[in-house]
Amino acid sequence: MVKNIFLALGLALPLIGCVTTAPQVATTKNYSVDSDTYQSTGKSQRIKTIVLHYTVSDNERSIKTLTTGNVSAHYLVLDKNDDKIYNLVPESERAWHAGEGGFSGRTILNDTSIGIEIVNAGIKPEYRDALKDDTLDYHPYDHYADFDELQIKKVAQLVQDIAGRYDISPKNIIGHADMAPSRKIDPGAKFPWERLYKEYGIGAWYNEADKQEIMNRRTLVTPSVQEIKQAFRKYGYQINNSDEWDKPSRDVIYAFQLHFRPLKPTGIMDIETYAILQALNMKYASRDDFY
Repeated sequence: MVKNIFLALGLALPLIGCVTTAPQVATTKNYSVDSDTYQSTGKSQRIKTIVLHYTVSDNERSIKTLTTGNVSAHYLVLDKNDDKIYNLVPESERAWHAGEGGFSGRTILNDTSIGIEIVNAGIKPEYRDALKDDTLDYHPYDHYADFDELQIKKVAQLVQDIAGRYDISPKNIIGHADMAPSRKIDPGAKFPWERLYKEYGIGAWYNEADKQEIMNRRTLVTPSVQEIKQAFRKYGYQINNSDEWDKPSRDVIYAFQLHFRPLKPTGIMDIETYAILQALNMKYASRDDFY
């Protein structure tokens, strides 16, 4: 009888060793979060940039691409006559519209930007193969498709609202080409940056008098390639350190011209392009936009 009792205990003991007990959870007082007594001054808005794109597609395909795939944007402006701007991603969330590139010292713009897609064909169908025979390096103004007038008004309203709410610097309202010049050319030469600046106060534009003064300086020493590239960096463009106008460097020039000299986008550095760049730096580059 005794032997059987010990045998039973011996079989039971290992089972007792396998039993686990729940961890003790400490009880805490219900503390409140005070958001009023102390406030830091070292802060700024998370959204720093607005990036404008065109979709290179029609309404139906643009909607499908931006709502069902791995590409997205916060807003979509169709090319049909309605009174809507479509909000696809909440502003508080990260949309996948910018990709690799950078501007104004920031290199992961999806984290700190609002993306706006505008339905537009981009390059007109008859010119889409124009660069393949190596007679052209870049598309000229006439190769780009026009934007609908109602689209421009919608974009103006939307950008005004976003820029005001987040206190976005004028020069940080950019095109996809400005932040990724070797990959992208949108929103293209037909996007009316100058008009948006003059009629709606949107974005950056140079003072014509400053541009003319720089162009008319007879004693101006010809700047070196490195000096010009530094001027691009000063404004916000990413450009390499080579001592020549290689293809990546000319891509930056072309992107800049699409934005600020759209009637003559050549990818070639000339005195007018340089004067526009310097005039923009005179007007905007002293503002600290990084923080």
